Amino acid sequence: MRGTVCLVTGATGGIGYETALGLARLGARVAIVGRDAGKLQACADRMRAAVPGAAVEPHCADLSAQAEIRRLAETLRVAYPRLDVLVNNAGAIFDRRTLTADGIERTWALDHLGYVLLTLELLDPLRQAAAAGGRPRIVNVASAAHYRGHIDFDDIEGARRYRAMGAYAQAKLGNVLFTYALARRLRDSGITVNALHPGVVNTGFAKNTGGLFGAAWALMRPFLITPEKGARTSLRVASAPDLDGVSGRYFSHGQPKVSSAESRDEAVQERLWALSLQQVGRSD
Repeated sequence: MRGTVCLVTGATGGIGYETALGLARLGARVAIVGRDAGKLQACADRMRAAVPGAAVEPHCADLSAQAEIRRLAETLRVAYPRLDVLVNNAGAIFDRRTLTADGIERTWALDHLGYVLLTLELLDPLRQAAAAGGRPRIVNVASAAHYRGHIDFDDIEGARRYRAMGAYAQAKLGNVLFTYALARRLRDSGITVNALHPGVVNTGFAKNTGGLFGAAWALMRPFLITPEKGARTSLRVASAPDLDGVSGRYFSHGQPKVSSAESRDEAVQERLWALSLQQVGRSD
């Protein structure tokens, strides 16, 4: 990975941190994104201490806010005219329905639309990497929760009925649908795009979630895999030479796996693509 530029979102802990650290160990120049400036800088310092000489560069943004994503993307396009790997990893689950500054339900805004908008805003530097002879990759960290998800086009933001796990599963299904729709559009570009399930990982996920779900997750946490193990599939999809040219796939435990029936429905993919573009104000 020497000579490559990689960007990892949600990199201040858990899978994102370990993915960024792993890419730094492979010799990549790594840009990390988080919403807490102090925590972000501390994580960058830890990575540099763990990998002497590593080029780790922090960028602060709240990826649930579209203005923040556009501001971040503008900064990144200047800093990195060429981008070799984009790892969309930032996400969370919220036990109560809240709206972002854009008036969008927060789980959907962060876990799905954040992936869509940041990726589309960074296609130019990814294309530059392909034009320079690189093999740029987009990696969307989804979840096996997508098998339980359903895109409710009549109530996609849970205005009528909000359930934390339902909203999360729907957003993770959105990640997989977006991956397949984007892969078709990038087929001849030299850019690959894949989704993955990292495993059920002991991270800060659901730490501030109340109710039965939060209590159940707290009981499960000691039995979950470590973030280092959880990052293995992300690192493989981001860097493995044998995956050059592999696109439009869903990975679990480092290997391709068949995703849910709904995720493979091209009509649903295209309907969600159109809705997502409308929600982020783009016309790609």
